Amino acid sequence: MASWTILGAGSWGTALALVLARNGHDVLLWDHRPERAAQMAVQRENRRYLPGVPLPENLQVSGDLQLALQPERQLLVAVPSHAFRGMLERMRPLLAPGRPLAWATKGLDAASGGFLHQVAQALLPQAGSCAVLSGPSFAMEVARGLPTAVVVASPDADFATAVAQSFHSESFRVYTSQDIIGVELGGSVKNVLAIATGISDGINAGANARAALVTRGLAELMRLGAALNANPQTLMGLSGVGDLILTCTDDQSRNRRLGLALGRGQCIAQALQDIGQTVEGIRTAAEVYALAQRVGVEIPVCEQVYRVLQDEISVTAAMQKLMQRSQKPEFYR
Repeated sequence: MASWTILGAGSWGTALALVLARNGHDVLLWDHRPERAAQMAVQRENRRYLPGVPLPENLQVSGDLQLALQPERQLLVAVPSHAFRGMLERMRPLLAPGRPLAWATKGLDAASGGFLHQVAQALLPQAGSCAVLSGPSFAMEVARGLPTAVVVASPDADFATAVAQSFHSESFRVYTSQDIIGVELGGSVKNVLAIATGISDGINAGANARAALVTRGLAELMRLGAALNANPQTLMGLSGVGDLILTCTDDQSRNRRLGLALGRGQCIAQALQDIGQTVEGIRTAAEVYALAQRVGVEIPVCEQVYRVLQDEISVTAAMQKLMQRSQKPEFYR
């Protein structure tokens, strides 16, 4: 068995730490707030994010970054996308050259608008292999041991397999891929589209509208993927259409809940206060829109979400704009 550190003790990081611990690995869950780490270590539970789920004995919690990055430990970052760059900058002076790194963060880099693997390559040029874990996975369901399937992507097929084998279990099935761009793209765009379907349901636009937004949103994802040389099969897999279905149709999705609140007339600030956790799609909408502008791809659904979040347009006007667009072939580049 291996020794693992999960960097980030939110709901997703804690859930992944539980998967590893249940597989028999020695696991350290790192929290950037030492006082909360100490509290979890005593209570043996992440009461804020995963209440009622006990932490196994082989899962320790710490706020000591130097301890978390000990050379024998395999590393997986599970912080929100806006904190990813800062996390790597904190880690950089403590990592030896050639150290491999995995992450389970979904989204794009706020500073550059680039993919997270590009951030890792820029900040840690001497690092070893990198990999991303993504797919349709609500943290509480993973923590409860409910059946889940995800994918680990890395240009290094051997590293992807090694990471996958550590996490793979009877309740957590892990596939592998070498298409890191496709996997990261799917995990980013789905957050924006979940806000769209939430808005649609919030204004009671109906089941037909929800289905249209999901499928036309998928078409936008496929066009972006083609422009970025992602494998189209990846976008039809777990990290693409799989995560899209999950986040667009289930109210466990924070992004969908934000959309529902906006559709029902709440302001963003109040909706975020009620949700109480990071809603990745707010930042990602701007980043995906900017990415599409750079590569010359039309993404009308994501664009209208971006404009709603920028308070440029009302939710009903955004839906009208989508429906009033000129007639087109169903599939185009």
